[in-house]
Amino acid sequence: MDEEKSQRFAEEPREGHYGRVVLAVVAAMILFCAVVMVIYSRKPGYLSSENVDPKVKGAYFIRVNQSLIKQMADNWFPNDLFWPTALLDNIPNFQIGELEVVRYNLRVLRDNLSRMRTTDKLDPFAEAAFTALSNDPYKWWFPSAESRWSQGARSLDNFHQNLVAGKANFYPRADNLVELISQYVSLMGGVNTRLINAPRDIKETVSLEGERKGDSRTPSTVEVEIPWNRIDDNFYYAQGVAYALYESFRAIEVDFQAVLKDKNCIPLVRKVMELLKRCDFEPLIIFNGDPDSVFANHSLNLSGVFNDARQKMSSLIVALMQG
Repeated sequence: MDEEKSQRFAEEPREGHYGRVVLAVVAAMILFCAVVMVIYSRKPGYLSSENVDPKVKGAYFIRVNQSLIKQMADNWFPNDLFWPTALLDNIPNFQIGELEVVRYNLRVLRDNLSRMRTTDKLDPFAEAAFTALSNDPYKWWFPSAESRWSQGARSLDNFHQNLVAGKANFYPRADNLVELISQYVSLMGGVNTRLINAPRDIKETVSLEGERKGDSRTPSTVEVEIPWNRIDDNFYYAQGVAYALYESFRAIEVDFQAVLKDKNCIPLVRKVMELLKRCDFEPLIIFNGDPDSVFANHSLNLSGVFNDARQKMSSLIVALMQG
């Protein structure tokens, strides 16, 4: 009997010890995940403009896009599965916004900026860069998004080398700049629609296209209610777009300087950049307050500045076409 009691008392501390070890391991894992998520929740800083020859037209534009691609390839989060960053959603949406702008840039580079006429042959490296960036951003393997982004960055580096050597072309004409900014305006229109439809009191909105009934044109409505868990996603997606557009306009000011001076558009470009930079603010919590609420509606706060930048881009297009 005494032996059974002593054995039982010996086992109880051992079981308690195992429980404490398990709790310690779980706590360590939670702490590790929290630290990793905090570290990688920071938005990227603005790019450096070093080692770019301003005499080579298009060099800044190519290098900016190459830097944005490398930045995404080094820490791409939307396709994470087996790392604590898989629990993040703000920065992944920010990166998707960046990616959209880079895709627009590369498409215009391939179709317009690298060719004298639309009937000319496509530049192979511009085409390769655009194709690489067209990969599924959520793909983890076969091929992974990161591997495709790296291929795109290498293709742009080859294009830059040919540009410096005079084997590739970049045409900083007014019509090409109009095409590029028109693409930005189109992208920003969709982004801004997500932001302005965020308030909780909006369930549906009138469609501008309407629907035809007989000889009269009557407006139809479209459901636009955005789930509460998508409010911050749209917010950071818009900020990613604004960040990449700001970097793109820094390149535009350098590479299209002659056109902008001729059309007296440099002040307008700088105003666009100022507004895009103002889109970079970091609320502690993304609130979705009603118009009469004591809480802010950060989506509408961002939309105001974001849409102002879009309107200035539209004015820039008019100035370039008529100036």
